[in-house]
Order: sequence, then structure tokens, then C-alpha cells
Amino acid sequence: MNPTAFFSRLPSLASGLRPWLSRPAQIALAVLLGVAAAGLLAQMEGERGVPPIASGGDFEVNGIRVDVLAKDADSAREAGWRIAQRKAWRMLWARTHGGSQGAPGLSDSQLQAMVSGVEIEYEQVGPTRYVATLGILFDRARTGGLLGVSGHVMRSPPLLVIPVLWDGGSAVSYERTNEWQKAWARYRTGESAIDYVRVAGSIADPILLNAGQTGRRGRLWWRVLLDQYGAADVVMPIARIERQWPGGPVLGSFTARYGPDNMLIGSFRLRAGGESAIPAMMDEALKRIDALYVAALNDGRLRPDPSLIIEEPVDPDALAIENASDLPVETIETPGAAATGATGYTLQYDTPDVGSVGQAESIVRSIPGIRSASTSSLALGGTSVMQVSFEGNVDLLRTGLQARGYAVVVSGNTLRITRRGAGSAP
Repeated sequence: MNPTAFFSRLPSLASGLRPWLSRPAQIALAVLLGVAAAGLLAQMEGERGVPPIASGGDFEVNGIRVDVLAKDADSAREAGWRIAQRKAWRMLWARTHGGSQGAPGLSDSQLQAMVSGVEIEYEQVGPTRYVATLGILFDRARTGGLLGVSGHVMRSPPLLVIPVLWDGGSAVSYERTNEWQKAWARYRTGESAIDYVRVAGSIADPILLNAGQTGRRGRLWWRVLLDQYGAADVVMPIARIERQWPGGPVLGSFTARYGPDNMLIGSFRLRAGGESAIPAMMDEALKRIDALYVAALNDGRLRPDPSLIIEEPVDPDALAIENASDLPVETIETPGAAATGATGYTLQYDTPDVGSVGQAESIVRSIPGIRSASTSSLALGGTSVMQVSFEGNVDLLRTGLQARGYAVVVSGNTLRITRRGAGSAP
């Protein structure tokens, strides 16, 4: 039964009980049902969810303070925003070039064309005065050329985010709205090298992505869950807050974890002066958590887990033999090649662009003994995974790859391949 139909039956339920209750009891029942209906409806309609903001790759400059006097409030605000844009442009240039020297002088109209948004962090408006702390967002496509920065950001494979908050001895994720979830919702992920998959925490999200899910180790449910959200793996940033006394300082312990095996990436502690400072502490913690994940991506610890791939490609020859049960036993035997058989291997390779995918598959298929080679997990700008069916052992496969210009690192049936003398994909 949907929520609307359920709550539409409450009046009839109350009327059925009315003859058995006194007048004060009837009033109390009506109030109780009204409060319960409002609370339940709020929960079922997603009060626990905080929709994430846009994840575009805009350049963001925060903490710009302005104090402007003008003839009226509107003129003061307009002048304050123009001044903030000029300051933000100089700060952005200094951030990307190591100093403000040589920053191109741009007119207000040129800056306005490059600005994609203004974030008001703090604002006071008087009759002739405007005092504010602002954040300026610059469009990456229109600003990157002047900065000498590419408009394309190299990113990791998509990673599902399950933020867990320990507060008062209990752990929550998307089960109810909390400050850690709010911080992840308002964080601008566009400039990060990590492709975070964030959810709003509504409908089925609190059931599927609860705090208990982070303790699962079995791969089957994780495969289904990640496929549902279009992710290749999972990150679990964990926050634990401890209040020293009511109204006093708040200590926060933060841990970055990764994958179904809950691998530790790093941890740190922060301190907030009071309850009102918790959101700022969460924002600072999230920046540090992101830095830990980016460092892990760069040093190779943050890689897609091959065991999370739903299935390996089906071998057409094996499928044909399996379906030939009505043939005599002599004709079911595979001709020649089946004497050795084929083994499945996993290749991890870099894919900076779309063309590198087809090129890598074509080169791998040219190796003698390869029956099939197809990319099962694609991550443009990161590390993709190719499933290979090969007639031979891993040493023969490594030799064939090395003969085609690859540097190969072997771990069981998983091979990491890169072009010799280049950090890019084939």
C-alpha cells in the first residue's frame, strides 16, 4: 500500500473507534494520529535524504571577504560581487601558477562571462553597506584556456560513497540525515581525481546503503549493489564524533576506507570548538579524506577489485560443446585446441581516452593463443579491466605482451600492463 492510500484510511479508523471513546480521548486520538501521520509521511517521502549538488569540474575560490559602501543596498551588493570576482580571479591564477604575477587583466564583463556561480557563505546587507564572505565558481571550459589548464580532468573509476557517522555509540549512513552526509552532499567533487558516486539517501538508499552494509565481505551482494548504482568499487569514509561536555568542544576522528574488504587508506583527528562548528569541521575533514583517496589512487592502492566483476565473458566454443549433448560422444570432443584448454586472465591497463580501449584490445587479440579479449570494466582517465581467454599459462601470456612493448606485473591470474617508456595506455 502506498503512503497516500494508507493515510487516507486513518480517518475511517478513527471514526470506528470513536463510539468507544470519551470526548477528551477522541481529541487525543485525533491529535496523535495527525502527528504520527506527519512523521511517518516525512520519513517515507525521503526526509532522510540530502541531494548532492552538481559535480561539475568548475574552479572554486572560497572565503573572499568584501566590505562595500554605495548609494543604496543594491548598488553595494553589485559592487561587492564585482570586487569578489576580481579577487577570485587573482587568487585562482596564484593557485594554479604559484603566484599572482602575470595574471591577465580582465574587464568585469569578461570575468562575468567566465563566472558560473556565486556562493554566499556569509552576508549582511545595510541601507548603503554590503559585508559578505563569498565563493566564486569559474566555468572550467571558459577559464581553463586562460589558466593553461586542460578542461579534461583525469579521474578514477566510479566509486560508490557510503559515508558512516558514529555519534553517541550508534552508526548511521543514509538511515537519517546527519552532518557527515550533509558535508558529502554539498562537497563539489568536480575538481577531485576521484569519481564519487553520491546518492540522495531517499527511497531504497537507506535500506541498501546502511552502516551495516560496510561490514559485509561477501562479493555476491556487493556485485549486485555496485551494478545497481553504476560503480566499479566502493569507498567508506567514516567519521566518529565525541562531545566533551554539553556545549563544549567536539573531537572528530576520521578514517578513509576502501573496498568490500574495508581496507584502511588513512586516518586523522580534528577538533571543533562547539556544536555550531561541527559543519565546518566536517567540510575540512572531507577535503582531507579526498586528499587521502587521491594519494592512494596515485600510488596504486585505489584500484578496481577484479572480483567485483559480475561475470567473465562466455567462451562461444565452450557454449557450443555444452549445447551438443544430443551428438555422439566421439563428435563432442574439441578438435585439436581443446587438448590444452583456455584459461581466464584479468588485464589491468590505463585508458586515457576512448581510442586507447580499442587499440589495447586489438593488440592483445593479436597475441597467438588468445581466444577472446574484451573490456569488462571501463574507466576513462583511469585504469580499466580486460578479461582475456588464453590457451597457455601466465608466463606465455606475459611473454606475448612483453613482445608487443608492454611492461607486465603479474599477480596470480591478474596482470598489470603499461607501455614501456610511457605512463599512458596503449
